[in-house]
Order: sequence, then structure tokens, then C-alpha cells
Amino acid sequence: MSRPLIRMKGIGKSYPLVSSGVSRLRTVSSLLLGSANIPHYAALQGVDLELMRGESLGLIGENGAGKSTLLKIIAGVVKPSDGYLEVNGSIGALLELGSGFHPDYTGRENVFLAAALMGLSRSAITEKLESIIEFADIGDHIDQPIKHYSTGMVVRLGFAVATAMSPDILITDEVLAVGDESFQKKCIRWMENYLAGGGTLLLCSHGMFYIQKLCHKAAWIHQGKLHQFGAAGDVTREYLAYHEEKSALAFKQKRDGQKPSAVSQGVYAMRELWLEDGRHQKISRVAMGRDVLVCGRLHSPDERPPVIGLGVVKADGTPVYGTVSDIDDFKPILLAPKLYGFGFHLKELPLLPGKYFVRTHAMDPEGLRLFDTMECELQVTGQTRELGLCRLPHAWEGACGTATEQHQGK
Repeated sequence: MSRPLIRMKGIGKSYPLVSSGVSRLRTVSSLLLGSANIPHYAALQGVDLELMRGESLGLIGENGAGKSTLLKIIAGVVKPSDGYLEVNGSIGALLELGSGFHPDYTGRENVFLAAALMGLSRSAITEKLESIIEFADIGDHIDQPIKHYSTGMVVRLGFAVATAMSPDILITDEVLAVGDESFQKKCIRWMENYLAGGGTLLLCSHGMFYIQKLCHKAAWIHQGKLHQFGAAGDVTREYLAYHEEKSALAFKQKRDGQKPSAVSQGVYAMRELWLEDGRHQKISRVAMGRDVLVCGRLHSPDERPPVIGLGVVKADGTPVYGTVSDIDDFKPILLAPKLYGFGFHLKELPLLPGKYFVRTHAMDPEGLRLFDTMECELQVTGQTRELGLCRLPHAWEGACGTATEQHQGK
């Protein structure tokens, strides 16, 4: 029976807990004196995992859960405080792309520097140089000092250097959260080829799409512990359900006046929301079957386009419909620094007469975390004897399977 490529048992990592300069000095002196009475923060606790050659594992969890710490332990960058770790293969780690670059060196010079730090010989780097430069696709900037590069260009070059390696285990930490869309697709194609060639991938990402697409298994790290491990589809579904429940609680707190302003927290937030009719007049009432345009503006703290969640509910909270903007590959338009705008056209509104609320949600660009919610009232008017929430197009027939007269519903 083949040995696992990675085996860990009871892995834990603790850091001294300090809150001021005085406590930091006290901690250092305690460490020097060998004192055991030092407050610690447990970043990881009792993690058990095994990964076989050729498998791919996605690490998911909220920020601060311990995912990056676990990857650094596997990569050998950080030593565990507790437990046993066995790694039976070479490792390539993409934990901080571009971290080994020298700002005054050109991109070409930094390729040699970074590749040498990864263990490649100069002859091996020279042999792969053209393919690295082609993958980075930064043009003539390759011979300019990288201190003049944008963040995206540094990321491109860092990942391109990593493609020159052929490790048994490739560790990646949020590399798909940076760079433009075309570069992300290029990275995904490279990872798929790497997996097809028998490589083993450890991918840390907030994007469930990437976890489901690239990983066989997933591990959900929650508050430093392994909360769930199994098939990627099963684990990501449970993780998304957890966030849906968390978002519902956050919305309830907001409606109860317990939640502080999302803008004041420096996160993605709704700024404005209103409804318009077919003539672009602001409305709060509309006749059944007429067009309605949902308009809004959102705040983005880092100027990345947020994902928008939009839903319609009855006045009693009964869900009618919901969607998110990334399903349709829509991105809001940048109107001003950190301000995005969008419109959502509901054509020939099929809702039956009654009182509804249109809710919009400001989410992160990965479409995973919900940060803020805003709603506005919509009164649908009209006369009908139909029941339910919405009107479905239909036709009455005398008998199925026979050529009889049809009566269209109006």
C-alpha cells in the first residue's frame, strides 16, 4: 500500500499573546527564562489529515481560521507547536507571490533570483526562461525594475516562476484572488494540466467555484480546528449553508438596529437603492405586468467590483426569487472612487398584487461573504382572482393529446 504524500496527526500551532510593548518584553523575558506561564493564542488545534499522491485538497474557512498557518506548516515555513507531520515529496509553495523579488532588479533578473531561491540551477532557469516570460505576459516590462510594476504584474511574474517547477506537491494560498480574469483562467489551465500530470494540489481559496473545479476533497478549518473533511462538493455545500445562516442572522440584527454601518467598518456596503418604472421615474408602486428597474450604488473599500445579491420577498418574509450578479457574469460599473452602480431589469413583472420588498446585498468580489443589506418596498397593484405569489404563463386545453380549442390565460 502506497504511503500518503502528506500525513499529519494532532497538528497544532500556538503563538504568544501580547497586547502592548510592555507585555511583549515580558513575553520575551519569560521565553528566555523558560517560563511556561505565558498566555498563548491557538491558531491551530488537533488537525488530522492525509493526502495521497495525485489528489487535490481545497482548504476553506473564514479569515483567521488558521488555513494559511496550516499551509505554512506543510511547506516547512512554520514549525508546529504540537503533533506529527510527514511529507513524502518535494514541495512548491505559492504562499506570497513576489515576496522573493528585489525591487531594484529587473523582472528578468528577479526570475533568476526567485527561481534560485526555489532550488533551480542557473542552467535549468535559463532553459525555462522564455516559457516563464511568455506565461507572465508583461511585455517589455520584463527588463524594467519591478519597483515600477503594478501589483498584478508582480503576481503574474511570481506565478510564472512557479510554473517552471515540477514539485510533487503544489501549495497555493489565494493566488486566484489576484490578477485579471484572463490571467486567472491561465492559472486554472496550468493547474488542471499539473493535476492531469499526477501532481498533488493544496489550494486555499474563498472562491467555492475554484475549490469545486480543481479539488477532489476539501477541508473546512473553523476557529483553528478541522470542522469537516470530505468530498469537495459536500464540504463546500455545508460551508455555503453556514454562511447563508450567518447572513440571515446578520440581516435580522440589521433590521433590529443592532448592526453598525457597514461603510463605517470599511467593508463592501450598499449606499443607495431605489426603483424605477419603464420611463425611469422613481416608484414604490407598479401595476402587475409592468417593467421595474432596480437601481443601486455600492461601496467597495478596495475598488474591486463587488458581487450583488438581489432578492424579492413578500411582506411576511416569504422568499419569491433571488439571484447573484456573478451567475450572469455581470460586474457593476465604477462611478467614482470606491463607488459602483448597477441596474436590474425585471421585465413584465409577474408578481401578483400585494406588498413586497426588494432586497440587495453587497458581497465580496468572490461572491462568498455577505457584508451589507438594503431593501425597499414595492407595492404591486391590480385586480385578479389568481392565488399565490406570481403569475405563470398558461393555457387551458379541453383534453391533453387531442387537437382541441385552447384558452389562453390573460
